[in-house]
Amino acid sequence: MKIKEVREIETKDLAEKIEAEVAKYNQMKLNHAITPLENPSEIKKARRDIARMKTVLRERELNK
Repeated sequence: MKIKEVREIETKDLAEKIEAEVAKYNQMKLNHAITPLENPSEIKKARRDIARMKTVLRERELNK
């Protein structure tokens, strides 16, 4: 997910999406510990997407 796409999401929806992505990320890490994923770089991608979303959310909090 690109930063431009993240900025288009409304604040309320962004907070919900962060929660969903964090849950998905945690499940992905657990699954990878038990059975290695076909593409482990997906974990890295998910972590960076979460960071992008949190950054945009924090920017919005500071600009209010």
